[in-house]
Amino acid sequence: MANAGGNLIPLVAAIIGIGVVAQVLSDRYRVPSVVFLIAAGIVMGPEVLGLLQPDAFGNALSAIVGLSVAIIVFEGAFHLRVDKLRQAPAATVRLVTVGALIALVGTSLTVHYVLGSTWSVAFLIGALLIATGPTVITPILEVVPTRDRVRAVLETEGIVNDVTAAILAIVVFETIHSGVSAPSALLQIFAQRLGVGVLVGTAVAGVLYYVLRYVDLSPSSAPRNARLLVLAGALVAYGTADTIATEAGVAAAATAGVLLGNADIPYEEDVTDFKGDITLLVLSFVFITLAALLEFDELRQLGVGGLVVVAVVALVLRPFLVFVSTAGDRFTRNEKLFMSFVGPRGIIPASVATLFAIELRAMGMTQAAHTLVGTVFLVILTTVVFEGGFARRIAEYLDVIPMRILVIGGGKVGRMLAERLETRGENVVLIENDPDIVELARNQGFTVHAGDATDSGVLAAAGAANAKVVVAATGDDDVNLLVTQLAESKFDPETIIARANNPDNARAFRDLGVETISSTVATAQAIDNHIERPTLSNWMDELGESGDVQEIAVTAADLVGKKIRDIGEDLPDGCLIALVSRDGGSEVPSADYTLSEGDKITILGRREAVREAMAYVHPEEG
Repeated sequence: MANAGGNLIPLVAAIIGIGVVAQVLSDRYRVPSVVFLIAAGIVMGPEVLGLLQPDAFGNALSAIVGLSVAIIVFEGAFHLRVDKLRQAPAATVRLVTVGALIALVGTSLTVHYVLGSTWSVAFLIGALLIATGPTVITPILEVVPTRDRVRAVLETEGIVNDVTAAILAIVVFETIHSGVSAPSALLQIFAQRLGVGVLVGTAVAGVLYYVLRYVDLSPSSAPRNARLLVLAGALVAYGTADTIATEAGVAAAATAGVLLGNADIPYEEDVTDFKGDITLLVLSFVFITLAALLEFDELRQLGVGGLVVVAVVALVLRPFLVFVSTAGDRFTRNEKLFMSFVGPRGIIPASVATLFAIELRAMGMTQAAHTLVGTVFLVILTTVVFEGGFARRIAEYLDVIPMRILVIGGGKVGRMLAERLETRGENVVLIENDPDIVELARNQGFTVHAGDATDSGVLAAAGAANAKVVVAATGDDDVNLLVTQLAESKFDPETIIARANNPDNARAFRDLGVETISSTVATAQAIDNHIERPTLSNWMDELGESGDVQEIAVTAADLVGKKIRDIGEDLPDGCLIALVSRDGGSEVPSADYTLSEGDKITILGRREAVREAMAYVHPEEG
């Protein structure tokens, strides 16, 4: 036993080390880390190097995988914000109901008729392959900055379908294991698992919220204790619910995560950072370990039929269910295509299929176990490698990545501007060549491209070719002027703005055709506003938080030709049209002002109301 433990320590250390390297490679090459993790698992497994054997963790593997899944699901659910769900509520609901049903039935029929499996095994595979999962979707969305509405739908689908797939799979497995097949009995099993999970998750979230909000955790170590309490809560929710009803733990972890993530808990930033690091380690361990359990013979036994199943699942069913679920919503055709071809399967089907296969072999159903593991892993491998690995290229080809705003200079001005822009949902990249400032800005959560922005190659690498705005905000006027002229001549973004630190340079900049903001004049205007217009000035200070002002072009067909008075009732409460710009002139519109296509209107009001109004006025940007 001592020898086994001694061998296990370097093995676990190697797995975690490889997982960290995979994350570094993911960030470096902009490819989801799960691609590297699965490859590492296969190489370490018995099919290649044989360093990681199926019995390496003995009977503890199922418990380790279960607790790891609890952390992963909790992490994904914690980041699911209700306000983001408002970006596309109808499509989200349809995707996790109608879409999940299409995936279940379509996959089951395909597996039964193509692979010749029994109906029970076919529906078991169909249930598992409903799940896309946050473990594969979140890493993809980290390297593919899509619009909020796309991100909200894909993240919600992953989290909800993880729970749905796990519970549906255990219901189907009950029909195989115990012979229960009556619809009423199966519905009862499903409701029981889901109900137990929701109740336990709610109870744990309630206790944690009360403790974090009203109990003095420690005068000196409160953030650390908050992190540990939340982590323990995720594990307790999973363990308690799973003890009461098998597979209810996933629902409990998801419920607790969603509730706490949307509650106003103290030390939330510390908790988020800590859980993110823990999840990366856990994700690395589970993906590498499960990939190492894969036997190539199980894939080969599927033959051409296995490839047919993958093609139907990824290229037929997925696009069909996405287009059905998003019909009539405000998604563009290319956004629908992106969601169609980015639906890789993840940790839930891999882990649950592995555990079920062990039980099926114990029941003497070896062929069913081979079909289950082979099909599920073949779909996971194919979708993760191709959809995950090429997600960014797919997004770039379909042009679904929002145009960037490049801010040159990561100093206080640049970071403050980037923060305000990101708060409004913009895709901002800072460019900075000072290593200390680069490190500082990255530690504050900004995306920073290190390099000299006066080099066109650096601008290109930072995404200038896809930039709608370039802002030169350094403290050196010569650098700002050079950058703006370079950006205009090489990349031609929609808007170029330069910061003039010396007020004497402002007029020279403008004479050269550069839109210029003088730091001196801007400061004087701000002071004047506080003196003459204190209420407006104070409200402007809150822009991007509680209030917002946005200018957007009118493209919605049903608004063209309408008077301002006629669209007032259609705008969200809490905002109004303050200005209309046409042919270079601007005015405060009267109630009888008639809108034309291409008019630029300025919307003022509450932040969320302004964002909703923008989606209404210009659906392509919503």
